[in-house]
Amino acid sequence: MHIDVMTVPQPLTQIGGVAQRTQAAGFSGMLFTETGRTAYLNAAVASQAAPGLQLSTGVAVAFPRSPFVTAAAAWELQEATGGNFRLGLGTQVRTHVVRRYGVAFEHPGPRLRDYVLAVKACFSAFRTGKLDHHGEFYDLDFITPQWSAGPIDAPDPKVDVAAVNPWMLRMAGEVADGVHVHPLGELGYLKRHVLPNIATGAKQAGRSPSDVAIIVPVMTIVGDSDEDRDSQRETVRTSMAFYGSTPNYAFIWDEAGFEGTTARIREKQKAGDFAGMAAQISDEHIAAFATESTWDGLADALTQKYGGIATRVALYNALGDDERFERYGEVARQLRE
Repeated sequence: MHIDVMTVPQPLTQIGGVAQRTQAAGFSGMLFTETGRTAYLNAAVASQAAPGLQLSTGVAVAFPRSPFVTAAAAWELQEATGGNFRLGLGTQVRTHVVRRYGVAFEHPGPRLRDYVLAVKACFSAFRTGKLDHHGEFYDLDFITPQWSAGPIDAPDPKVDVAAVNPWMLRMAGEVADGVHVHPLGELGYLKRHVLPNIATGAKQAGRSPSDVAIIVPVMTIVGDSDEDRDSQRETVRTSMAFYGSTPNYAFIWDEAGFEGTTARIREKQKAGDFAGMAAQISDEHIAAFATESTWDGLADALTQKYGGIATRVALYNALGDDERFERYGEVARQLRE
């Protein structure tokens, strides 16, 4: 099981040092989410600062970039990392895609499926000089030598997608190389939805489910005293309220025995009551959706929960003070070895 540090992109003058710390601490890699800064540029700087560190976008927004542009960026990063880059893609949500990025969002699931296939067709074109993809949303059939990155001495980048609902999980099993599970992906959800739907999609494509990496972000509450864990618990509570406000994720709460959680969070959100949003997340929610442990017990806790399920675990809140980061790194070494 590989253990990655999950982070939002940092200023480019800072991310090299973070990458070097991550590598020295013992983590397998870094997973860059995409918010106000681009995941690709952070990955590029990290690749030069910490050679050998495994890097991935987790996830980069797909639709505002053409498949060819995305493929070209991934190709260069795969070359720069010596084959240690994974391209993680997601749809984002309609409001962001339409009102912030200004592009179409209709049929996001099928569109993302076609996008993944188009990106992979571009990878093939960089090696062969022939581009031939004709899908429901993207038609790509023109490439010339000066507009091709050309072959690289590394395999094609793996292409992973963010998936939550059963259709998206089956699609990922069919065409992607990995799945980024949602941060609210508790163990029951993984067993009820993620694993069986990926297996169904893989079977439809004549693949083995083991060909699809399961990448799970994990919120942890770790400390050897109640005081240490209490402060972290409140941070996790706020994060869960943020993610739990999205209507598409309501079924995850409901099936875990917390019916109506999303509706209650959204009621507080509409009123601008952010403290009230967090208050909807009980200690029982946190016990089910986060991993709480002492430092000595964390490796075992993660193994018991995700062993045999997760290919990679991305620690959601590992970055912080140096001492805690080093201790998380020790756990990463244990699990990797």
